[in-house]
Amino acid sequence: MTQGATPLAQHRIAVAGAGGRMGQMLIEAIGASADCLLTGALDLAASPSIGLDAAAFAGRSSGILIHSDIRQGLENSHVLIDFTRPEGTLAHLAVCRELGVKMVIGTTGFSGAQKVQIAAAARDIAIVMAPNMSAGVNVTLKLLEMAAKALSTGYDIEIIEAHHRHKVDAPSGTALKMGEVIAAAMGRDLKDCAVYARAGITGERDPSSIGFASIRGGDIVGDHTVLFAGIGERIEITHKSSSRATYAQGSLRAARFLDGQAAGLFDMFDVLHLK
Repeated sequence: MTQGATPLAQHRIAVAGAGGRMGQMLIEAIGASADCLLTGALDLAASPSIGLDAAAFAGRSSGILIHSDIRQGLENSHVLIDFTRPEGTLAHLAVCRELGVKMVIGTTGFSGAQKVQIAAAARDIAIVMAPNMSAGVNVTLKLLEMAAKALSTGYDIEIIEAHHRHKVDAPSGTALKMGEVIAAAMGRDLKDCAVYARAGITGERDPSSIGFASIRGGDIVGDHTVLFAGIGERIEITHKSSSRATYAQGSLRAARFLDGQAAGLFDMFDVLHLK
């Protein structure tokens, strides 16, 4: 921005988990954006980042300090972007609902009951919730929906995902979403056909099943492959992430989308107009 230019920022965004890797990536993306402004930062009370400037990790000043008090961290913000843990996200959700702050939720590992709580809050505030905010991943989901409809018989379906050694849930939220999209496209319910582990004498493969395999190691950001294995041919649809930057950019797209929504529960298909 040239000296004396009028700021373009319209979207006032707070970031949860501001001291973590994803939080820092979000803060960098907001700082580089022409239409988004960092207005709040949250982290756990035990985090060494509490009280520091949210952009200190990058050697610059944002003017926003990282707080453990949720209300203080949300002051002056229109949207909270949250990639933390289920329990933390739900604590943030309760305050956002009370204050009328919208949410972009990229947290994974929610139970069915926790998802019900999020859906209930969406009656009062607008929420975009997706296990993966990447535009590329969501286009991949659309391709999987098309493939599943065309390959609903005669093909065995396996989902293979790989992530860094620090990831705490498996299969990944993205892999589960892939399974849900495929199952729905074939008129099935994933909970009735998913196979999450194989060991010992398993017997022949159930042709109606959708298998999952999880790999954890090193610093893999996120790789997902869906294999449609037929007789005489295999089709593989793969998405690989080399940087969390794609999740951050997708999250900002979601935050912009929420600007026009008063309430409701949305996903990235809504944001990207893929429905």
